[in-house]
Amino acid sequence: MRFLLRRVVFYALTAWAAITINFFIPRMLPGDPVTALLGRMQGRIDSGAEQSLRVLFGLDQDLGLWEQYVEYWRMLLRGDLGLSFTHFPTPVADIVNQSLPWTVGLVGVATVIAFVIGTLAGSILGWRRGTWADSLLPVATFFQAVPYFWLGLITIAVLSVNLGWFPSSGSYDRGLVPAFTGEFIGSVIYYGFLPALTVVVSSVAGWVLGMRNMMVTVSSEDYVTVAHAKGLPERQVMLGYAARNAVLPQVSSFALSLGFVVGGTLIMEMVFSYQGIGYTLYQAVSTHDYPLMQGCFLVITLAVLVANMVADLAYALLDPRTRTEDR
Repeated sequence: MRFLLRRVVFYALTAWAAITINFFIPRMLPGDPVTALLGRMQGRIDSGAEQSLRVLFGLDQDLGLWEQYVEYWRMLLRGDLGLSFTHFPTPVADIVNQSLPWTVGLVGVATVIAFVIGTLAGSILGWRRGTWADSLLPVATFFQAVPYFWLGLITIAVLSVNLGWFPSSGSYDRGLVPAFTGEFIGSVIYYGFLPALTVVVSSVAGWVLGMRNMMVTVSSEDYVTVAHAKGLPERQVMLGYAARNAVLPQVSSFALSLGFVVGGTLIMEMVFSYQGIGYTLYQAVSTHDYPLMQGCFLVITLAVLVANMVADLAYALLDPRTRTEDR
């Protein structure tokens, strides 16, 4: 209980600090949304309408920074993230709710697939070290160093432009009406295949190398030697003794990677013009849309904090030593 209380207090203070930074960063950026809007419209809006736009966006109120901070917390506690300047008068919460499922559905599933494949492959490579399987390690090391955007451009060039198998951008066929139908779901999977493939190939190598190194370390432990001495089947020793203990750091890293699912795919979504939370954040930064920026940052921050907390709790359940060290 003491362990849990300390973690809750720690993450509550971290959340407060992150939300406070989230408030100040957009206000430290140069420019303002009205100037950005006028520049983007390129003369289609009369410059004399600048003051009217400031009144419309609520930027005419002469509030001090502390008053803005208090008002920000008051709105946040009510679940009100404000109105988007770019998509005025659409609430920020509605835009985030529309974008978030696309990122979670695509990158979340891809991350789970990469984790499962990488952990299983790493277990086998680590258990069978010194064999032909070691020749696969340079390939895994290469793909671990490949950035998302570079691999994304390669997949677009080969599978989309040259072969024409998959679309190069978008999240579904715009001729379809979004609905839970087989045709629409098939379109979402079809359009999301290349981005998902990019995430899986780029991240699976890290899981392979991490699990392989842990398996090599664990294989020399006494309990593995005893299991061999008992005459247990090799598969049981590998999965029930070695892999079961080697996977602990992987579980912690997996929980953290799920937290970064929300905001860690900005470049990938830009490359594929995928309508996720990362692409929404990029548009908000480009247009100086402070409320939308804060909403996206808030979701990303809370996702990472929740993932860290889940990782701590999962590790404490899997390894009781972490609880005893905190007493």
